[in-house]
Amino acid sequence: SRGLGDVYKRQALRGAVSVVLQKNVLFSGTVKDNLRWGNENATDDKMIEACRLAQADEFVRSFPDGYDTYIEQGGSNVSGGQKQRISIARALIKNAPIVLLDETTSSLDADNEKEIHKALDALMKDKTVIVIAHRLNTIIGADQILVLDEGIICERGNHKELLAQNGWYARMISEQTKAREWSIE
Repeated sequence: SRGLGDVYKRQALRGAVSVVLQKNVLFSGTVKDNLRWGNENATDDKMIEACRLAQADEFVRSFPDGYDTYIEQGGSNVSGGQKQRISIARALIKNAPIVLLDETTSSLDADNEKEIHKALDALMKDKTVIVIAHRLNTIIGADQILVLDEGIICERGNHKELLAQNGWYARMISEQTKAREWSIE
């Protein structure tokens, strides 16, 4: 059976990690309620600052009731990009030392992706960041890249080192570069 020590370890780990997913969950309640989910003691000023950094303040203020606007269960009354930026603001408010980003930009259009990258830059500053990504351009600047094949690490290194290995990572970078160069005439 699990002891009380295991519960405290899990709580400590959860408190040390902020998570931003590809499909983030918003809860029924106000924008403020959703932002405070990561830190219930966050002040209004802290929430506004986090939303500015997450590129969310402008659209939140445009809502009928601003930060007091009611969000439907699952965030069905906000766009995917808005949901993503509110989730990033929530992670900024939590200010955990470890950030887990799981496919955070894979379903966004180019305009939203640009805004989300600005927000993620603010979130990742001075943090340990774990990024799960299939779009390799999102991880090029990483200190350490682990390439997994069916759950097993098959390559490890930074971008330059992995290109020099001329393995899976180098082939995928080449394929993604070629795909971007295609044009329809």
